[in-house]
Amino acid sequence: MVGVEVVAGVAVGVSLGTASGLTPGVHANAFALLLAGVASSVPGSPLAVGVAVLAAGVTHSFVDVVPAISLGVPDAAMAATALPGHRLVLEGRGREALRVSALGSLAACALSLLAAWPVTEAMRVLVPVLNAHLAVVLVVATVALAATEPSWPRRGAALGVAALAGGFGALALDVEVGGVLGDSVLAALFGGLFGAPVLLDALAGDGIPPQGDATVRSSPLALAAAALAGTAGGGAVGYLPGVSSGVAAVLALAVAPADAGDRGYLATVSGVNTANAIFAVFALVAFDTPRTGVLVAFDRVDAPLVLPVLLAAVVVAGVTGALVVVTVGDHYIAIVGDADQTRVVALALATLVVTSLLFAGLPGLCIFATATVIGLVPTRLHVKRVHLMSVLTLPIALPL
Repeated sequence: MVGVEVVAGVAVGVSLGTASGLTPGVHANAFALLLAGVASSVPGSPLAVGVAVLAAGVTHSFVDVVPAISLGVPDAAMAATALPGHRLVLEGRGREALRVSALGSLAACALSLLAAWPVTEAMRVLVPVLNAHLAVVLVVATVALAATEPSWPRRGAALGVAALAGGFGALALDVEVGGVLGDSVLAALFGGLFGAPVLLDALAGDGIPPQGDATVRSSPLALAAAALAGTAGGGAVGYLPGVSSGVAAVLALAVAPADAGDRGYLATVSGVNTANAIFAVFALVAFDTPRTGVLVAFDRVDAPLVLPVLLAAVVVAGVTGALVVVTVGDHYIAIVGDADQTRVVALALATLVVTSLLFAGLPGLCIFATATVIGLVPTRLHVKRVHLMSVLTLPIALPL
């Protein structure tokens, strides 16, 4: 009976993660807050409910790429790659972009499962060291990302954008917020920084062009290198409490191959999401402390830490999530491409506003509006939008 409940739990979790991942602007941690609020009252064994929560989180980490590249509306974990993925869609390579993301996530899943246990043993020693020097690591990663810009004026502009975003983050993350569905500021913060500016710029465009074939033009070696960088980034922060996969994305992009391009960025950040989810499971088993919002929800149902069952749920959710990305994702892009551009943008913006209100209340709307203005700055200075990720990294590195 328990086995049947566990299988049903995985199926329910995959379904929930698919629905949340396909919804524009829904942050994984905001989704986790909803899960945490209802999980303890769901009928079924704690293990079955726990694997449902875990499968939902892993599936979300695969599927959230679809709205990120179709509409340019990411959650925090996909924010660093929203613009590169969106560029591929505008080049008619959206179907390829979905497959690059799925392959990056699957490769990171395999690499994480192989490396997780030895890395966990090493982290028993290294976690105190990493915590002690995390500020230095994050500042170096921020500077390294700025150094990837092609000229000194742009590198200076990138550091300026990083400082602006970091200062805003230091203020916004301390604001007390509260909405009907929770008290998370991240939906408003990242919807404004990374979602609304792309949508507003899209109003002046011609919409999504016809999409070409799904052939992946990156070499297997390039994708493997990108997935390895994503795995390293996800592993680096999977054991550190309070450090999100958005921060992991910054670290991963700082060590990704210099010539990775848009496809490499996409594979790297997709890999970060999945690796972070897997390493966090091992961290929960090893340290008995949840490191992500999804695992906080898992912990609240008092599910037993049966590692083989949890890993099986992760694998099933990951494979299913990849299949959803390359099937449902193709239709998603086609529907967006056929729809009236103004109506699509208006609906997506409305979704971001409502999400900000539901999770952060009226203060969330003010944060969303301010973040939108700041989010327009990078493209006007001709630098990558990824530098806005300092909204998380600098407040952690330089707490005021």
